[in-house]
Amino acid sequence: MFFFEVLDYPFMQRALLAAVLIGVAAPAVGIYLVQRRQALMGDGIGHVALTGVALGFLLNTNPVWMAVAVSALGAVIMELLRSWGRARGDIALAMLFYGGMAGGVMIINLAPGGSTANLTSYLWGSVTTVSPGDITAILWLSGFVLLICLGLRRQLFAVCQDEEFARVTGLPVRTLNLLLAVTAAATVTVAMRVVGLLLVSALMVIPVVAAQQVTRSFAMTLGAAAFIGVLVSVSGTVTSYYQDVPPGATIVLIALGLFVTVSLLALPLARRRARRAAERETVAAPAPVPAARP
Repeated sequence: MFFFEVLDYPFMQRALLAAVLIGVAAPAVGIYLVQRRQALMGDGIGHVALTGVALGFLLNTNPVWMAVAVSALGAVIMELLRSWGRARGDIALAMLFYGGMAGGVMIINLAPGGSTANLTSYLWGSVTTVSPGDITAILWLSGFVLLICLGLRRQLFAVCQDEEFARVTGLPVRTLNLLLAVTAAATVTVAMRVVGLLLVSALMVIPVVAAQQVTRSFAMTLGAAAFIGVLVSVSGTVTSYYQDVPPGATIVLIALGLFVTVSLLALPLARRRARRAAERETVAAPAPVPAARP
């Protein structure tokens, strides 16, 4: 079979396993970021994670775990800045973008024998470089992400929907916001080996907005987004192997194509829903009271 040929190679077995885990974990966090209108948060964290990868090379440690620590710290700082009001969210995000990228480039050049070429596979993803150690890290991090996103889905949904209402009901809003930021950082480091740090945000967002075109409830959107995430991740990984193209870019382009297709197919459904809503409003509207005669 055409597909099963890739399973003969251990590096593709690891890449496909990573693709499945990433395809589930990324939309699980992305649905909350989309709900909070923080779709670009993954990009900011990805730039900070680059500094962690470079530190891993400098200190001769596992770049994945170092990226987890640094990106989690950066995500927490950004969330604190946003909640304290000392800097607007977009300014904090910009600082993460520029500082993370500059720090990564500077540190990697300080590492023994290091150069920006060492960061290429982390920036754009590479199916051939997913090692057994990377799979172990991805398994643990994906498990953590899914445990938080599914186990605390009601609380996170409430906080993302309306922070003030969630605070009134007694939820620990700041703690949940910080936990979501750390979870997003873990998701970025999970995905960087296959999708790449510069494209990971797309896998967190595009499956969610594609699922929103055809679903009505939060649970259905989450399930559909996870299915789409796995579909595009596996398809992009297999395509990159057979066509010798970058996996990260392939995954994102397939996701965009699927989003456009779903959006076009969902247009009649959206028009039908809008027509039904207008009809309900017309029926529910009170009849005009005739003016009294003099």
